[in-house]
Amino acid sequence: MKVQLYSGGLHSVGRSGVGRAIKHQKRALTLNHIEYTTDRNDSFDIAHINTIFPSSYFWAKKCRKNGKKVIYHAHSTREDFERSFMFSNMLAPLFQKWIVRCYNTADALITPTPYSKRLIEAYGIKKPIYALSNGIELDFFCYDEARAKEFRKQFGFSEDDKVIISVGLYIERKGILDFVELAKRMPEYKFVWFGYTPLYQVPRKVRKAVKTKLPNLFFPGYVEPEHFRNAYSGADLFLFPTYEETEGIVLLESLACRQNTLIRDIPIYESWLTDGVNVYKAKTLNEFEARIRGICEHTLPCLKDAGYELVSDKDLSQIGKQLLKIYESVLNEPQS
Repeated sequence: MKVQLYSGGLHSVGRSGVGRAIKHQKRALTLNHIEYTTDRNDSFDIAHINTIFPSSYFWAKKCRKNGKKVIYHAHSTREDFERSFMFSNMLAPLFQKWIVRCYNTADALITPTPYSKRLIEAYGIKKPIYALSNGIELDFFCYDEARAKEFRKQFGFSEDDKVIISVGLYIERKGILDFVELAKRMPEYKFVWFGYTPLYQVPRKVRKAVKTKLPNLFFPGYVEPEHFRNAYSGADLFLFPTYEETEGIVLLESLACRQNTLIRDIPIYESWLTDGVNVYKAKTLNEFEARIRGICEHTLPCLKDAGYELVSDKDLSQIGKQLLKIYESVLNEPQS
C-alpha cells in the first residue's frame, strides 16, 4: 500500500496547526514503514488530503474519477474559522458550505477529536468519520533542564522570573486579546507569545494588541519547534486561552514537556481534561489571573505528571498504527 499525502497550498498553512499536523503524518507513516509520496505524479493507492484550497478539492474529484480512494483530513470547522481573520465571522456560513463540499468528495474523513467529529456530523455529512489525534513526538517534546536554561538565557530572564508562554497565530480566537490584558494586569510576570500572522490579515483590535508596548510582554514571532521545546521546558506556565480548537497540538506539546498548563474551559476539553486533576481551567479574566498566581506561586498543586499521562499514548508511532488501520478499512470498502 502506498499513500499520497496531498496538501495543495501548503505554503499558506505551513506554519499553522495544519502544517504541523502534516509533518506529524509524515513522521507517523515513516515510523511504521508505510510508504508515502507527496508527488501528485507518483503512483499511489489512497489519497490523504489535508487542505481545503480549490486545488485540493479538484484533486480529490480527479482521484475519485480515476477510481482512487480519498480520505479528507478535516482539520477545519466553521467554529474555529470564526473570530480569526478579517471578515471571518461574515464569511463563516460560506466557509461552512465550502468545507462541506470538500469533505463530501472523500470516501472517509479523519478529524482530530470526538468533539470536532460531532461538529462535522452536525453539518449533515454522512461519510464515515474517524476521530484520531494529531499526535505528538514524545522523544522530541520532553522536559530538559539544559533547554530550560537556554530559553531563559536567550530572553534575558532570571531564574526567579515568573514566565508565562503561549503559542498561536495572531487571531482573536486564540485568546491573544486576553493574553495582552493579563500582561497588563500582572506586570511582575513575563508574558511571551510565540507565533505570527501578517497584521494586515487581522482586525484592528488584534493589531493594536500585538503592538502593545509593555516591559513584560514579548512577541518573538514564529520560531522553529526546537525553540518551542526550550520554552515549554523553561517557562513557569503554558497559558492556552483559546476559545475554540479541533485539538490543539501546542497543548499536547506542553503536556508532553511536563509543563504547568492552564486552558480556557471550553466544550472540546470537557471529556478529556479535568480541572484541578491534570490541568487547570478558567473562563473569565479574573479566574485566569487567580489561577496564574496560584500556579506560579505554588499555592496550587502541581499537575505536571498527571498532564503528561494524558499524552503518553499519543506518540506518533501509535498514531501511525491507527492511520494504517484506517487506510486499510477505507481501501477494503467499495467506493461510495
